Amino acid sequence: MRLRLQLTGWDRRTLILTDTPRPDCPLCAGHGGLAYDYGDHEGEYAGTEWDPCTCWDETRRRTLLRLPRLRRRHQVARDPWSDEPPF
Repeated sequence: MRLRLQLTGWDRRTLILTDTPRPDCPLCAGHGGLAYDYGDHEGEYAGTEWDPCTCWDETRRRTLLRLPRLRRRHQVARDPWSDEPPF
């Protein structure tokens, strides 16, 4: 198991410990899977598929720390035409 730290989430940020692909894997060359393009019935590009490699499990992760939500300070609107200094 090759571990790395990762920060996830927008609404609830969390620091997790996750597995990474094997860098010397002969199947995926350390990318973690194989990507291949496919076409529609007319032969035009329709997207890319991703097949994960067997050298890692992308669902293997452990939560280390849930980070607190930082609240933004509410700033009072300042009159742009005022002669007062901003402090």
